[in-house]
Amino acid sequence: MNDVVRLLLMLALAGTAVTFAGSFAIWFFDEDRRIQRALKRVLKGEPEAVLVARGRGRGVGVNFATGLAAVAWDAGAWCLVYRIDELMGAELIIDDQVVARAHRDEPRRALDQRVSHAARVTLRLIFDDPQHPDFELDLWLTGDENRRVAASPGAAVLEANRWLARAEAILRRPRAMTPPRPPPPPSPRRWPRRRRRRRPRPNSPSPPAPRAGSDPALGRRRLRRLRARRRTVANPFPSPLREKVACGAGSDEGSR
Repeated sequence: MNDVVRLLLMLALAGTAVTFAGSFAIWFFDEDRRIQRALKRVLKGEPEAVLVARGRGRGVGVNFATGLAAVAWDAGAWCLVYRIDELMGAELIIDDQVVARAHRDEPRRALDQRVSHAARVTLRLIFDDPQHPDFELDLWLTGDENRRVAASPGAAVLEANRWLARAEAILRRPRAMTPPRPPPPPSPRRWPRRRRRRRPRPNSPSPPAPRAGSDPALGRRRLRRLRARRRTVANPFPSPLREKVACGAGSDEGSR
């Protein structure tokens, strides 16, 4: 009997642990949370405004403290980061028709109609980037009403209109001027090195000058003898610098 009770308790604990692990995995890998974590990482802080297109794995976030805006797709696997002043405009598109928009240096075209039914609601953001000039968020598509967490076309239009107002407030700000690049630092001037004069070694007799009228062959023989004697005579005052260099060379050869 005790073994049966122990087995039932172990099964209950294992089931509870599996349930908690599954719930945590569902919560952690939720699409909205994954996109928010990715935006927080690339924006270098908590985004102050986030818009996520549920079911499409796309989102956009803005951090006014750092002056950055970012877009994400593939549930946060890929992101693009822009400066806030690179935002050039925003458009609200309903059933392939632009019903409201806000562009830089242009008057805003406000939404002047109430929308309750639509097949597609899209928010399009335009940036000053030739490679990635725009980014679209499908906030509502036909068939979204069958999803578990579904809004409505009217709620999607209201959210997109709210982001149009936010984009207009950003576009009213003066655009930051890009500071010019500073000139490169001047290269250091190289002064010519002075050649050191070799000092004569102590106790090194200089060869005598040949006498006038002497045999040149005899003078050359004397010069050879003096040079041979100079090689054989030890230097009584060895140079300490030469000794250090020799010790360093010997130690290097030994280490090799």
